[in-house]
Amino acid sequence: MDIVYIKDLRIETIIGIYDWEREVKQTVSLDLEMATDITTAARTDDIAHALNYKAVTKRLIDYVESRHALLVESLAEEVAALVLEEFPVPWLRLRLSKPGAVRGAKDVGLIIERGSKPE
Repeated sequence: MDIVYIKDLRIETIIGIYDWEREVKQTVSLDLEMATDITTAARTDDIAHALNYKAVTKRLIDYVESRHALLVESLAEEVAALVLEEFPVPWLRLRLSKPGAVRGAKDVGLIIERGSKPE
């Protein structure tokens, strides 16, 4: 199994349950590890055979900026489902955090794994 990753993708969005959180954009940070097979892309040196991380990133930015979720749990499940449905990815690990959301902590969030992890 090979992994393509995106680290610390920062996206401004409306997220949170408190009234003030519904009025101001906050930053969420995504780390994404996606299972893929890079052998054909490596052999041919052709992007058509690769998992296009730029396309994944653009799609995530568009989605998260417009979503306005209440919970990080909801947003994480939706992001994972989107990647699994729209890209050739059988498994992923997603870390979604809200930097500065809790006083005294650098960030808080969650890590989920979805799909079937190839051997």
